Amino acid sequence: VQLQASGGGLVQAGGSLRLSCTSSELTFGNYAVGWFRQAPGKGREFVAAISVRGGTTLYADSVKGRSTISRDNAKNEVYLQMNNLQSEDTAVYVCAARYRNIATMDFRNYGYGGRGTQVTVSS
Repeated sequence: VQLQASGGGLVQAGGSLRLSCTSSELTFGNYAVGWFRQAPGKGREFVAAISVRGGTTLYADSVKGRSTISRDNAKNEVYLQMNNLQSEDTAVYVCAARYRNIATMDFRNYGYGGRGTQVTVSS
């Protein structure tokens, strides 16, 4: 397990959560990082991604405008702030890293991953 996602939990619809991704093995300053999620009975879905230095961010249409991905390379952390959460956001969220390359929406481009964090939104 190279990456650890945290910050999930149970929240009411309309609430907010900030997810964190960190690693004790990788130096995040060398990696683009993406967030992906998987709801029960569904396939893995792209959520957001950020480039190595943070200058480029990508968002899925489903979260655009209510989510912000950011990073602090000095702390070796990447964050996903999610606001106005809805029941369809309920899923396990995982982060993945891509060594010295551009951020993409395709999970297959990321060579490093880890355990996710559960986000449950109650209506």
